[in-house]
Amino acid sequence: MAALRTPLYDWHVARGGRMVEFAGWDMPVQFAGVIAEHQAVRASAGLFDISHMGRLSFGGPGAEALIQLVWTNDARSMEDGQVRYGLICNDAGGIRDDVLVYRWPYGWAMVVNASNRTKIVDHLEAAKIGREVQITDQTTTTAMLAVQGPKSVELCRDLFEADPGGLRYYHAAPTRCNGRQCVVSRTGYTGEDGIEIMIGGEHAADLTDEIVRRGAVPCGLGGRDTLRLEAAMPLYGHELNEEIDPFHAGLAWAVKLQKGDFIGRAAVAKAQETPGRQRVGLVLQGKRAAREGCAVVTGDGRPVGVITSGSFTPTLQKSIAMAYVEPEQTKPGTKLSVDVRGKIEPAEVTPLPFYKRAK
Repeated sequence: MAALRTPLYDWHVARGGRMVEFAGWDMPVQFAGVIAEHQAVRASAGLFDISHMGRLSFGGPGAEALIQLVWTNDARSMEDGQVRYGLICNDAGGIRDDVLVYRWPYGWAMVVNASNRTKIVDHLEAAKIGREVQITDQTTTTAMLAVQGPKSVELCRDLFEADPGGLRYYHAAPTRCNGRQCVVSRTGYTGEDGIEIMIGGEHAADLTDEIVRRGAVPCGLGGRDTLRLEAAMPLYGHELNEEIDPFHAGLAWAVKLQKGDFIGRAAVAKAQETPGRQRVGLVLQGKRAAREGCAVVTGDGRPVGVITSGSFTPTLQKSIAMAYVEPEQTKPGTKLSVDVRGKIEPAEVTPLPFYKRAK
């Protein structure tokens, strides 16, 4: 089956983007290079095509109740224009996806991971039976861009009728860009300030040209991955999957057990009291990158965990990783080692995130 293409596929190819298949889409992994793109986001502004992410809208009087049923966070306490992170779980408490929910005066929206879009749409359709809810998948008719970095908001300030600088963090606003309807949100996946823009697919290339003309550096999946790793943001398929519950993933803050019932609630509540491997950060002594699947061991060689993501990162100039390790190995300062392709590398448990931007 041929990979899907975002509205910016031709734009990427024309500007030398190195294209790869990712979650069923042809996506750029880099343009000028991962390090240069990573550093541009930390120092100035980078532009990412994130149109592969699933964009769903919800209408009808049963929309709020449906989201409450499938989502670990509390939709009812959200205000208009607010964006909130949460999880969709299976009956056993495992994470089916991590998603952003948007509340509007006229309805709701949800952004889901590209690899899970079909699964989550099917899950929602099954859960909505008996409720008056309309779910519209707008992924293939719209585009989504992320402008990230300390200069990103200023760079985009007069592009939109609504000033993105006036938005609070994790809030969004419907607005217009060159007369075209769009949505701007103060959100992102890099650990930096920034905005994300949803707009009709036919307008994406012109908007991208303008943002790059203003100084944003085109960025690919490679830089996005090293940036989110420094910020300790979990990635579905690495830190999150249907065998991992929110509490052991370190995402208790995104679970509101007190809101009432939701799919998987009983299992999630039980997991809170059940010992198991937990997500931690590791800093390795050397420069070798600990990749997904590398074993984490104690000083005497006893396996106690596994790496889920790792890289030598440009900002910190260190080899860092996230891993799941046994509960007694989670305290910051704990000395461990990582088996990196047959060579044992000393490592130390460190608090997450690895990187925090200056406020």
